[in-house]
Amino acid sequence: MSDRPNTPLLDLVSRPADLKQFTDSQLRQVADELRAETISAVSVTGGHLGAGLGVVELTTALHAVFDTPRDKIIWDVGHQCYPHKILTERRDRIRTLRMKDGLSGFTKRSESPYDPFGAAHSSTSISAALGFSVARDLGGVTPEGLGDAIAVIGDGSMSAGMAFEAMNNAGHLKKRLIVILNDNEMSIAPPVGALSSYLSRIYTEAPFHDLKAAAKGAVSLLPEPFREGAKRAKEMLKGMAMGGTFFEELGFSYIGPIDGHDMDQLLPVLRTVKARATGPILIHVLTKKGKGYAPAEQARDKGHATAKFDVVTGKQHKAPSNAPSYTSVFGKTLVAEAGRDDKIVAVTAAMPDGTGLNLFAERYPSRCFDVAIAEQHGVTFAAALAAGGMKPFCAMYSTFLQRGYDQVVHDVAIQRLPVRFAIDRAGLVGADGATHAGSFDIAYLSNLPGMVVMAAADEAELMHMVATAAAHDAGPIAFRYPRGEGVGVDLPERGEVLEIGKGRIIQTGARVALLSFGTRLAEVQKAAEALTAKGITPTIADARFAKPLDRDLILDLAANHEALITIEEGAIGGFGSHVAQLLADEGVFDAGLKYRSMVLPDIFIDQASPADMYAVAGMNAEQIEAKVLSVLGVATIGEKRA
Repeated sequence: MSDRPNTPLLDLVSRPADLKQFTDSQLRQVADELRAETISAVSVTGGHLGAGLGVVELTTALHAVFDTPRDKIIWDVGHQCYPHKILTERRDRIRTLRMKDGLSGFTKRSESPYDPFGAAHSSTSISAALGFSVARDLGGVTPEGLGDAIAVIGDGSMSAGMAFEAMNNAGHLKKRLIVILNDNEMSIAPPVGALSSYLSRIYTEAPFHDLKAAAKGAVSLLPEPFREGAKRAKEMLKGMAMGGTFFEELGFSYIGPIDGHDMDQLLPVLRTVKARATGPILIHVLTKKGKGYAPAEQARDKGHATAKFDVVTGKQHKAPSNAPSYTSVFGKTLVAEAGRDDKIVAVTAAMPDGTGLNLFAERYPSRCFDVAIAEQHGVTFAAALAAGGMKPFCAMYSTFLQRGYDQVVHDVAIQRLPVRFAIDRAGLVGADGATHAGSFDIAYLSNLPGMVVMAAADEAELMHMVATAAAHDAGPIAFRYPRGEGVGVDLPERGEVLEIGKGRIIQTGARVALLSFGTRLAEVQKAAEALTAKGITPTIADARFAKPLDRDLILDLAANHEALITIEEGAIGGFGSHVAQLLADEGVFDAGLKYRSMVLPDIFIDQASPADMYAVAGMNAEQIEAKVLSVLGVATIGEKRA
């Protein structure tokens, strides 16, 4: 305990209601202690640091003014919810963040009544807050009751269309609803687009210190009985805003911008809004991501996501890398391909670093497009780039590409446009848990006519698949690869173009064939070594393609083995289902083939290490070995299984 910060006032807070005992000056101290506790906790667990530090004062003020969990605070995305968790009866578990059986790194309904709506993707909070507001007014019932709904949304998240769809609807319905625009000029990547410029102008066209002074003067009027002063106060706040008309045209009363680190501004404004708001209201709050912790403030991403770190120096404790990450291999390979073909362009949705496209952007800035948090737009934009004669690589995480699925179907696949989908974070991803797992892309892409779907078994295969996608102009093509390091294979000088729909034999054996799709191949090979020691040498094949299938390879494996087992890092309905369909159509099962498909189980798997998550999924080497023995009817002799 000696390395824990000194937090005498925070120690008196076990639930948000305890904040109501404090004076405003004491609440400022609570916020300082909450920041220290957040830094201390994340230094132990790793996680999303910068976003939480930016909303410490706002979190404290919201919980001090409103009555949670009856009042619903809905944090957009949820990266910034660690201080919220500390104040809401979870401080004793805060050092289990993102660990197996620990607290989620995001808001999660099943974890706490103080998390009324789970999130880990952006731009959902206003829709959710409006839903709670309408439910309240229609007599909806929850165990905690239904009071106010407060959405806290960042300027990066506000760039997504869904946020404006919700605001448009809220303005029409005129329900009492509070939206706090947490404007820190910094999502994961520097924000892009006209909205970001608009918000910047709101507070750069007048000196910010004048705005602070004006805000203090204005809010001092507001808590009074209001009558005569109401109009004056409203006009004063509007005068400060200088640009609030944009939100007011959508039907929102606009207050701001105010300093999100100044409790003397936050508390009176929130109290007034709570006491007086009738319809939808937007409070524009300016914050700094990473606020109050120098290493985060000085980092390029403001400490967005960190490994475990030393609190004093900020130095992160990262394990040395044994092999390049799949993401970096993709980024470097695409840069090399773009050097040979000036029609190659890249599109990402607010994740240039996460997808490795930062390398591409540095080398070819005019050919790299960060469309902000707008996957639907990004996919259709890429479709039209392809229609216009370019070769777009649309690089998105599997879990985020889900948000653009209608566009993948309607704008890309139906029109047979050669968009190249680079799908990062395929499979189970570890500490971010179910919300970020890439579980469904094999299934949701492989059922589309004309779509080519590949999965890299290792980092060299990824290089081949980037080259294959660059050369493929006959229609859409996708390739998937996981988070983290490769397996350490030698990399070729240059990726080679693969024959579409052709897999490869890794090892020839007898009795059972193991047909792997993706990076479980390394686990399949480990399982095969253990089986060989037991006198069973399986045939191992790497499918490479889920669509189109390598019919000849699959039918040959089926004809020459007692059993065929497919292994993939995806949900039911993917590669294995397509193989089963082929075998059924060809009458193979009529001849007695034993067939099994190893897929992710029909559950959402909670966060843990990837190895632990795959153990839950039953897809590590030991479980692959056990599956083979079971299918072949070979008893396991008193062995302990992991």
